[in-house]
Amino acid sequence: MNEHRRGRPSSSVDLYWIPLGAGAHVVRTSGRLFESLVAAHERRERQALFHSALEVRLDGARYVIEMTPAWDDHHSQHGAVCSGPVGLRLLGHSQLFRYQVRRWRDGAIPDVAAAVDSPRRLSCDRDSSRLLLALAPQFPTHTWGRDELGTGEMWNSNSLTSWLLARSGHDLSAVAPPAGGRAPGWDAGLTVAAREAAIREPVTTG
Repeated sequence: MNEHRRGRPSSSVDLYWIPLGAGAHVVRTSGRLFESLVAAHERRERQALFHSALEVRLDGARYVIEMTPAWDDHHSQHGAVCSGPVGLRLLGHSQLFRYQVRRWRDGAIPDVAAAVDSPRRLSCDRDSSRLLLALAPQFPTHTWGRDELGTGEMWNSNSLTSWLLARSGHDLSAVAPPAGGRAPGWDAGLTVAAREAAIREPVTTG
């Protein structure tokens, strides 16, 4: 169900859709160029691009989960739990070409004021929140911007969000970017999560 937050339950999972490059001119321009090229190749109209982030509450504590550049993190309290390379795996030896996954207690989502059709409440279940938070350090840290797993899409921040939601048991059948937009990498996360579920990988929540 698509709805804005009504009250603040002790445990919940909210999804935010943020226009790519909100507040960052370079990212917005490069994103538009990328979408123009893809749209031309696929012979379709250009669409707005979105990236995603999660806000998770567990027993009243609030966490932000998202993917960010590693070089942009100057504070250990941002809750980085894992990291991976950007562009090419070899480049990942440099902090300039690495991303990190944050599980940031009391954190902030950059450009959240620009979010569209958000927040989207996906659950109010304690077990779902707990499992999602426990899964964050287990995210497959493949190369950002590449398709190393043969999913047909690049691996990026949307892959993180969809992978976490799928692995923690959320129903995503009716979840989609805002009308007229798309979220590259989202299906890649779903595909990898489905593969992992098929081989029944254990998940630790301790």
